[in-house]
Amino acid sequence: MVQPETSSPGTATFEEYAGGAWPALYRSAYLLTGNHADAEDVAQQTLEKAYQSWSRVVAAAVPEAYLRHMLTNTFLSGRRSKRHRLELLTDCWSGHEQPHPRPGPEDQLMLWPHLRSLPPRQRAVIVLRYFEDLSEEQIAEALGCSRGNVKSTAHRALKALRAALGAADLGRRKGEVR
Repeated sequence: MVQPETSSPGTATFEEYAGGAWPALYRSAYLLTGNHADAEDVAQQTLEKAYQSWSRVVAAAVPEAYLRHMLTNTFLSGRRSKRHRLELLTDCWSGHEQPHPRPGPEDQLMLWPHLRSLPPRQRAVIVLRYFEDLSEEQIAEALGCSRGNVKSTAHRALKALRAALGAADLGRRKGEVR
């Protein structure tokens, strides 16, 4: 997920590391949140937390996994409390190039609205598994849970996606003119 382009956290300053890690961090946040404004907020909050605990990030066996864990927890914790909502004051584009999720086949485009409708933890498991290509063990580490929890959460999420896609397909078939 987060791999700096020029240096590792052990040899880089926070600013150098954050600059190289931002595109991948933002992309993952976008896949989790589903919109640019929330993705920027989650990625920025993650970098703020990383700055505050930079010595632990640098000392981690796999700093990228540590940052992924921070990003996922930031996303999930932001969904728990509705009292700290930020209001979008403008829709002006900042002019910065923003990475988008990997372009994929038409099936992925059809899947996206259904993925966004999943509860945050299920969405996180699906994004980490199928978009970030992490193993169950890596997902469990990122979420701070057991492999069994990852498996059951993925199972429920895939079941919900299959049901939603089946209903969407059925709706299209009923609308067809013969």
